[in-house]
Amino acid sequence: MKAVGVTPNQREVGIIEHSAPELQQDDEVRIRTLDVGICGTDREICTFVYGDPPAGSNYLVLGHEAMGEVVEVGSEVEHLKVGDFVVPSVRRPCSDENCLPCREDLQDFCSTGAYVERGIKECHGFMTESFVERERFLTYVPPELRNLAVLMEPLTIAEKGLAQAWDAQSRLPWVRHHANGKPTGKGLNAVILGAGPIGILGAMTMKAAGFETYVYNRSPLPNPKAEIVEAIGAKYISSNDVAFKDLPDLVGSIDLVYEAIGISSVAFDVLSILGVNGVYIFTGIPAPGDSIPVDANQLMRNVVLGNQAVIGTVNADDASFKAAIKDLAYFKKHWPEAIEAVITRRYPIDSCRELLLDRATGIKNVISFD
Repeated sequence: MKAVGVTPNQREVGIIEHSAPELQQDDEVRIRTLDVGICGTDREICTFVYGDPPAGSNYLVLGHEAMGEVVEVGSEVEHLKVGDFVVPSVRRPCSDENCLPCREDLQDFCSTGAYVERGIKECHGFMTESFVERERFLTYVPPELRNLAVLMEPLTIAEKGLAQAWDAQSRLPWVRHHANGKPTGKGLNAVILGAGPIGILGAMTMKAAGFETYVYNRSPLPNPKAEIVEAIGAKYISSNDVAFKDLPDLVGSIDLVYEAIGISSVAFDVLSILGVNGVYIFTGIPAPGDSIPVDANQLMRNVVLGNQAVIGTVNADDASFKAAIKDLAYFKKHWPEAIEAVITRRYPIDSCRELLLDRATGIKNVISFD
């Protein structure tokens, strides 16, 4: 069957022939791929900076933002049936019995580094006509969310980041408001760095959680990303109009920063203006390159004297995927046009090289196998 992959030792990217999968274990599910999102990680792998094929293979099938339809289930599959829509997670636990996170199904916190990731590290991804996965790594998607479900995996990054922020900030009386027993960001200010898909989905997550939400991005107004941001009731601020040091004058005390830009110079500039008792969430992974100068003395003073928390978040666990389903339903109900606009366009597999190698355009482009 057809797949999109990279062959590092030949520095090739494109459509390859890949063996059709079969069930090997009783708890496995075979899935017909419907949508696979293209993200910055896929594009970076295509520059051969990283991306390791599985043992015994000279190529790596790409794709980790996927959704599909169940076409076959093993005899021990308990909760899924043929015809269900599902989204797979990405990271798989290491085998070290002493790695407590992996043994507790929190492989996103793997302590050994010996995890594998589908479409990224030592395990084929989902950018192919069908794939097989164990039930425990699949999340059921309600039919009404079928057209948006390809956004679930990138949305889980924000879900995990926010969950960690709530946990970290339970150290102090940060939250004054609760809804249904859960904390809300009402009365707090959140700044989102970047207006790519991770940033826009992060803005939606923070806005839905009650934060007064601001998106800080370099593109000047007007632009389509700003239209989405404004449509959800958040505020778009261009760095062409407002210097980072002036953000507190517009926002007030910055209680939470969700970094979704991957540019370290900008990220550390904004870290320097984080408010007292604030929490800063890093999600970006800068490309290898020269080091940057930072005022480390002042940053350290701010963190210590301001009781600030700095958190990194990568991949996501089962709870984050379930939270993403709930929030996607919320986004569709309250901002249907905005969430649909995050998906710029669906393309056939033949467009893979253009999407992976040419200059990125739009917000979220998707390869559709449907």
